[in-house]
Amino acid sequence: IILPLNKNCCVMRYTTAGLLWNVIAPREFVDFSYTTSYEAGLLTCGISLDYGEVRPNFVRGFNHPCGWFCVPLKDSPSHSLLTGYIQTELRGMLPQSAVDNAMSSTLVNFYSDLKKALRL
Repeated sequence: IILPLNKNCCVMRYTTAGLLWNVIAPREFVDFSYTTSYEAGLLTCGISLDYGEVRPNFVRGFNHPCGWFCVPLKDSPSHSLLTGYIQTELRGMLPQSAVDNAMSSTLVNFYSDLKKALRL
């Protein structure tokens, strides 16, 4: 669910699926996000909000201040450099090794899916 506050910012409520045969339960996040122009590209930054009740069977995760920069390359303006800073706290009772494994595979999948989507 996305609740627009104005043309540059919104509050998003989204969920992730459980991972590792639901050893890591599904997570729910409520984030404030702000997007603006940055060096002919885009800057998106955000942070989680403590807002609303957590849905049943979900654990409320928390994103500390994070952001994405997408800036065109000077030598190749049809290509951009995407840089992300993420500080996610999954919360709940999780072994650190499971968190590390899930986060690394999730990020690899994110970039793979993004690359596919940008080719369309």
